[in-house]
Amino acid sequence: MGDSFLDARGRRSAGVAVRFDPLRLALARRLRGLRRTELAARVDVTPAAISQFERGQARPTVPLVAAMSLALGVPAEFFTLDRPLQPGSASSPHFRSLRTTSQLERDRALAFAELAADVLSALEQKVELPQPLLPDLRAPESPSLEQIGELAAQTRSFFELEPGPVPHVVRLLETAGVLVLRLPEVSVTVDAFSAHLPTRPVVLLNPAKNDAARARFDAAHELAHLVMHFDAAPGSSIVEKEAHSFAAEFLMPREQLIDELPRRLDWQQLHLLKQRWGVSLKALVYRAHHLGVLTPNAYRRGMQQLKEWAYPEPGPLSTVEAPSLLQLSSELLLDAGIDLERLADELHLPTAVLSDVLQAGSDVRPRVEIG
Repeated sequence: MGDSFLDARGRRSAGVAVRFDPLRLALARRLRGLRRTELAARVDVTPAAISQFERGQARPTVPLVAAMSLALGVPAEFFTLDRPLQPGSASSPHFRSLRTTSQLERDRALAFAELAADVLSALEQKVELPQPLLPDLRAPESPSLEQIGELAAQTRSFFELEPGPVPHVVRLLETAGVLVLRLPEVSVTVDAFSAHLPTRPVVLLNPAKNDAARARFDAAHELAHLVMHFDAAPGSSIVEKEAHSFAAEFLMPREQLIDELPRRLDWQQLHLLKQRWGVSLKALVYRAHHLGVLTPNAYRRGMQQLKEWAYPEPGPLSTVEAPSLLQLSSELLLDAGIDLERLADELHLPTAVLSDVLQAGSDVRPRVEIG
């Protein structure tokens, strides 16, 4: 029985060696959080050989395909060209801080996003999904706050939003064809980020915050990058401040909010506004100061009080917005008789990995760390 199992693995590896997709090897390695040197040591080849395999400059032998399959925890068929992986991102991914996250952590998080987009592309062959449709605004170089505010207003108009609070930011993104996911806990230092992948835009949110107001602001912040910063260099404090200003105007438009803000530090009124607009007290205090409603002294007192209350701030919103696109797609397949195991087999993925991907795009928090 053991010999027949090994023979079957060998036959599968032989077929893969002929139809080897170098991009899928790189994806599997990054998903496991391994450097090329680490994978090379596990399969007893040089790091240069791994680089050649990933660049398509050389093809691995049948035994090496089997060894890499075991080392990376994916079926050998995952490496095939049966469903070619589209290369890279159409734009550089926008991570919040390049200083607090290692390149390895960013690669791993982006690999998870790429895998989820690949899964969604496969699901799209079976179910109808919303096509990506975002405004292409391209912020001018060094835009003023007024220009950023106008871009946010144009985005609200593009989505035909009514005056007032945005009902559900994550649902809005998904309706526009954006793949929204919650990161599995691969790293506590990886914050929310976004990217234009070849198949569709993607936004990944950090579930560790578990704060509805901050999650809504994070989603609006990443929307800013998708519509304004296609060509901008990611990670700079200037680009991040622009996205923050966009998110504030998108969620709390000046003309709609300013008459509702208290002219003094009134926490009772601010708590009511927090519930109405779905933003944090800190965002409201900052916004009131930015709009000239609160004096500098009142602003400083407000920030000091928020610091004393610490995190989480009082008066949490009811529920954290959750994505649903992947979950609904998989439920439609289940109704059609395609269960998780069958889908994992078709996608050449371990069932546990596919389950993590689907949970990242659902209202159930991701179970475990990939790896």
